[in-house]
Amino acid sequence: MSLNPSDLFNLLADETRLRSLLLMQAEGELCVCELTHALEMSQPKVSRHLAALRQYQVVSTRRASNWIYYQLSPELPVWASEVLQTADRAVSRTEPYRTDRERLSTAPSRAECVDSADSA
Repeated sequence: MSLNPSDLFNLLADETRLRSLLLMQAEGELCVCELTHALEMSQPKVSRHLAALRQYQVVSTRRASNWIYYQLSPELPVWASEVLQTADRAVSRTEPYRTDRERLSTAPSRAECVDSADSA
């Protein structure tokens, strides 16, 4: 599915997707565990929004063992990357985006995420 401007802006209209994308823009690859911690949202909710982003090829995934890592798609059109960069510059110091990054910096290690998921 080819990404067009209407699709991208519809995806960005949802705050969960926008916050997730801006974290990936700033940090590179992130796993669902890190996103749920930073966004303070449930795993099913974050995963549902990531699936929408994958459907339009805005994000790509890489599997390593039990982990799936999400990042901005290397196939993202230049215009779409520029939209995300502009959005990041515009909001990175405002709420909730600033706090998302602060929480991400305190996310448990991936090993701890696996341990907590196993004990749940």
